Amino acid sequence: MGVYLSTPKTEKFSDDGENDRLRFGLSCMQGWRATMEDAHAAFPDLDSLTAFFGVYDGHGGKAVAKFCAKHLHQQVLKHEAYLAGDIGTSVQRAFLRMDEMMCGQRGWRELAVLGDKMDKVSGCIEGFIWSPKSGEAKDHFDDWPSEEGPHADFHGPTSGCTACVAIIRNKQLVVANAGDSRCVISRKGQAYNLSKDHKPDLELEKDRILKAGGFIQVGRVNGSLNLARAIGDAEFKQNKTLPVEKQIVTANPDINAVELCDDDEFLVLACDGIWDCMSSQQLVDYVREQLNSETKLSAICERVFDRCLAPTAGGEGCDNMTMILVQFKKTVGSGTSLSSSDD
Repeated sequence: MGVYLSTPKTEKFSDDGENDRLRFGLSCMQGWRATMEDAHAAFPDLDSLTAFFGVYDGHGGKAVAKFCAKHLHQQVLKHEAYLAGDIGTSVQRAFLRMDEMMCGQRGWRELAVLGDKMDKVSGCIEGFIWSPKSGEAKDHFDDWPSEEGPHADFHGPTSGCTACVAIIRNKQLVVANAGDSRCVISRKGQAYNLSKDHKPDLELEKDRILKAGGFIQVGRVNGSLNLARAIGDAEFKQNKTLPVEKQIVTANPDINAVELCDDDEFLVLACDGIWDCMSSQQLVDYVREQLNSETKLSAICERVFDRCLAPTAGGEGCDNMTMILVQFKKTVGSGTSLSSSDD
């Protein structure tokens, strides 16, 4: 059936965790898709004050999403801006650093290793295996030295992924997004989008695409990619006269920083396999209803998948599905005023 299976893979791979500030649950499911290209990372204790959650929705292959799940949070920690308390700058730099690291012999080798490992394991278990555990967050820093070899001039992968990341430190929440995965917060039951879906027909995105020499056809960049921002997709980033943030497709994320308050109940990070089926407000309403009777957050994510899964292949409800649900235990303060989701 081409891109779809004859019957969906509904096995779910889930995890739960907590610390004194928050609890989280996550799950992923391959669904109708022939391969599982989503990945995720969850570190409630990235350091003693900070939590990190990310969803990465791959396209054209799995390796770039797995690469980000393995490396992006480490690059956030490494950056001098992070050590100075500037989370926004450090996470923005980490997004752009992914493209840099995937070039050359070293990048080619790492992508090949991730791809090989993933090809040998069927279904969503790949995403689960390659989701790093909390204890690994601070291990094995290096400067990503270049390597000699036949792929030394490798310009980066033709495949790519979205990236939507939420970093929580005390009352500060920083969301970074490139692509159409989405982060939503529930404040007193009202859904607020903390990220913007980067579709090519958005005015700001369209302007950059056209100025960089690209075009939009049937809602797709150069007739192929239905995203205006992504990590990877090196073929759209080869204009040597332009900086990275002005290429046809850019990994440069939108950064949104908000102050948490007592009215903030929970946060959802999910790939478009969920948002294609439910609006932000619909998902918030459903999660709130489930929280009345369910204490295991990953079980709520699993029920969302069952609700979204299409009865037959084709159309909405047929994509890979990944969702992270983060519930705040206690926040103090007045918070940042937000404009509600349009959904």
